[in-house]
Amino acid sequence: MAEKEIIVEEIEFDIDIDEYDASHIQVLEGLEAVRKRPGMYIGSTSASGLHHLVYEIVDNAIDETLAGFCDEVFITIHKDNTITITDNGRGIPIDIQEQTGTSALEVVFTVLHAGGKFGGGGYKVAGGLHGVGASVVNALSEWLVVRVYKNSVIYEMKFSRGDITQEITIVGKTDKTGTEVTFKPDTDIFDDVNFSYDTLKTRMREQAFLNGGLRITIKDERENQEAESSMCYEGGIIEFVQYINRTKTPLHDNVIHLSDERNDSTAEIALQYSSDVYNEFLLSFANNINTPDGGMHETGFKAALTRVLNDYGKKSNMLKGDDKLSGEDCREGITAVISVRLMDAQFEGQTKSKLGNSEMRTFVDHLISDKLSTYFEENPSVARAILDKAITASRAREAARKARDNIRKKNMLEGMSLPGKLADCNEVDPTLTEIYIVEGDSAGGSAKGGRDSRFQAILPLWGKMLNVEKARVDKVYGNEKLTPVITALGAGIGEEFDATKLRYHKVIIMADADVDGSHIRTLLLTFFFRFMRPLIEGGYVYAAQPPLFKLTRGKTIRWILDEAELDTALEEMRGEDGKGRVDITRNKGLGEMDAHELWDTTMNPETRTLKRIELTDAVQADEVFTVLMGEKVEPRKEYIEKYAKYAVNLDM
Repeated sequence: MAEKEIIVEEIEFDIDIDEYDASHIQVLEGLEAVRKRPGMYIGSTSASGLHHLVYEIVDNAIDETLAGFCDEVFITIHKDNTITITDNGRGIPIDIQEQTGTSALEVVFTVLHAGGKFGGGGYKVAGGLHGVGASVVNALSEWLVVRVYKNSVIYEMKFSRGDITQEITIVGKTDKTGTEVTFKPDTDIFDDVNFSYDTLKTRMREQAFLNGGLRITIKDERENQEAESSMCYEGGIIEFVQYINRTKTPLHDNVIHLSDERNDSTAEIALQYSSDVYNEFLLSFANNINTPDGGMHETGFKAALTRVLNDYGKKSNMLKGDDKLSGEDCREGITAVISVRLMDAQFEGQTKSKLGNSEMRTFVDHLISDKLSTYFEENPSVARAILDKAITASRAREAARKARDNIRKKNMLEGMSLPGKLADCNEVDPTLTEIYIVEGDSAGGSAKGGRDSRFQAILPLWGKMLNVEKARVDKVYGNEKLTPVITALGAGIGEEFDATKLRYHKVIIMADADVDGSHIRTLLLTFFFRFMRPLIEGGYVYAAQPPLFKLTRGKTIRWILDEAELDTALEEMRGEDGKGRVDITRNKGLGEMDAHELWDTTMNPETRTLKRIELTDAVQADEVFTVLMGEKVEPRKEYIEKYAKYAVNLDM
């Protein structure tokens, strides 16, 4: 029999150590471990974990695509918020699995670390490493029904919270092949079981781009939410780059597409530069799994791209003498999608955020070195345009280096002093501290007076800061509005950013609840996304939520966060007879609140409301910042017209 997954954990620490024996050890067998610690398998029990269940089943279908047996996937969100994923692959095997003596279908849905991805010949290339996908979905579902279309009949099996409720049964005849999985997420496990159509659509669109020719259809049948999208991109990642760049001005018309095959591995890269963008945007994938932390395939790409551009610069005499372009110079304005497929992919952790196979670095390096060099020889005008942009970036970066060195020298002369306006906290452990970046000196004064100086630091900002979306790096260093932020956080910027050096593990943007405050937040978030992205990815950035209204009845004061709460609060304060007089004051700004009011409403960890800024979709985030803060006016106008109806808390 296959070994069962066993998790051994210690009971709570309230026992006497002298009495610690085998009775204090708990053994979780089979899928109990998943239900006991779901976060270990799907990351969390919040919305991201809920949607991860769908991704696990879809990934299995796409593994059939990679093997050449599936070209259609259907996802349906039903009216009762259950969900069905159907593919037209070969269908999960239903014959007896030798090790267990039970059907392969039962093994796939009830045994952890079981699947066709461990060298048994099921799949050469697959995203799943651990064989836990289908069984984890089963364990975390109130019920799950799987139907396999195979051998001209329909096989059906049913489960509840991982346990079998119906053995394999033939329920009909069919002339098709494939697998259909329907499940209802368990409300005992998940905070909310409402699927987001937009979240699923975004992920499925990405998968359709990565698997050219695969059609993925997603349908929402819920009342008042009806929607349907069918996505198929014959151009694959070429169309992916075009989609990402649709709000940017291309430096060259055609997307550069390079691919190669070696043994059982393939690598495919699509890239295009933009003339009006100064940041780089790389997306890398291994076996269709996004690797946001990069890995060997990205390392090989970056090294080879830098070398090819420098070699071409010397050969064309555009680079003189000892002139040399850095990697950052060569990637300014680039959008690139890197997709590799390989056997025995080695990811760092179950989150699969970084590819560790060293052979992929060499493979991708050779691909870029050989084929991009050839492309440049055949398309000299494109090569010279890219090189010219890189040379301009190099000059700006040299100016930025000098500005950065001047800042460092100044800090050394001043004894590494922190910004003059910073009111620092007493605690030195960054995991216990937080910094409020506050709009305006008056609000900063109230914040300083109201804070708990043991762990809360205050950094006031004044005026509008630089829009980094329209500025090269040399304009960022030395900017009088940004330098205090960089210095206070202490972790550097750009490729030098090091989250381990952060002086505060909560970076809280506190701005007025009006248009100007929204602008300040957007400018800061643009800066963090472009120059301190790990700050957002690590979950360090928050937005404070100051109240919009102050309700007063006699000596009773109540603060209301937004208009959605106003009517209910008014009704409660007016009393049962509804005749009590309640005065309503709309807050115009943080500076209008005195120190104790700001503490009570916005800074006290016991009573405040904070919103953590999360990066769930890098492609969408890049697009939004480009549209809202970039050079092009028309996309921004269209965006505002589309989303104006959702705007809240605007100036009255």
